[in-house]
Amino acid sequence: MAITASQVKELREKTGVGMMDAKKALVQTDGDMDKAIDALREKGMAKAAKKAGAVAAEGMTYVVSKDNKAAIIELNSQTDFVAGNAEFNELLHAVANAIVEYAPANVEDALALKVSEDQTLNDMIIHTTQITGEKITLRRFAVVEKAEGQVFGTYSHMGGRISSLVLLDGSDEQVAKDVAMHVAAIAPKYVSAEEVPAEVLDHEKAVQMKSEDLAGKPDNIKEKMVEGRLHKFLAEIALVDQPFVKGDGKETVAKYVASKNSKVVSFVRYEVGEGIEKKANDFAAEVAAQMGE
Repeated sequence: MAITASQVKELREKTGVGMMDAKKALVQTDGDMDKAIDALREKGMAKAAKKAGAVAAEGMTYVVSKDNKAAIIELNSQTDFVAGNAEFNELLHAVANAIVEYAPANVEDALALKVSEDQTLNDMIIHTTQITGEKITLRRFAVVEKAEGQVFGTYSHMGGRISSLVLLDGSDEQVAKDVAMHVAAIAPKYVSAEEVPAEVLDHEKAVQMKSEDLAGKPDNIKEKMVEGRLHKFLAEIALVDQPFVKGDGKETVAKYVASKNSKVVSFVRYEVGEGIEKKANDFAAEVAAQMGE
């Protein structure tokens, strides 16, 4: 199949490899982005491939807590200009407060929430859309409840482009906030290695077993070397095994919270547009089209 320049650009952004290497990998895998990333990793050319997809949609994330509940949401707009205006921010806060108050099961239920006698949450979103001239959507949210002896940690970064919500066993709110800051900055995938699905580990092992630097080595040696690499892989994606971002690089998150008589229970991290592909726009072409050229 024909490989497009946009595919090559996307692969380069995700892996950091050169243009020709990106193109070769895409040709080799018939344009399959994930397989191309794996192929480059097997050659040792892409050490940390980002598979989450292009961060594209604009908007904001927000996190709020009330009593024993906390909610984290992502509200999307078409441009960052609208995401920064007063109307959008008022809507963002109103949506988050309604969700933490009523804890709906899903987005559909959230949109149907009655926020006044004659207005639903969806009506509010439509009204703001009419004011701003841009489509605004509630993309996702999560509601977390805490039990006695637990504490929330919340943190927003880059003006709401990233937000995190952490639940700890313990009572120290500052510790919880520190962990939430770590989650926002480092973006772990799971709380602990035990939570990593078997298929994720199997896939990583398959990629590592094909590494070019292991070619020709006996299978038993390969297994031992890959086992070590898998331990490192797990430590990179599991929150409690990561070096604590505010520490000296030697103390893990698990050791930090344990020293404060706490334990990580769960976390949620949202980044604006995460996993949404953004359409590449040719601004000059759009202007020309509008002018009838």
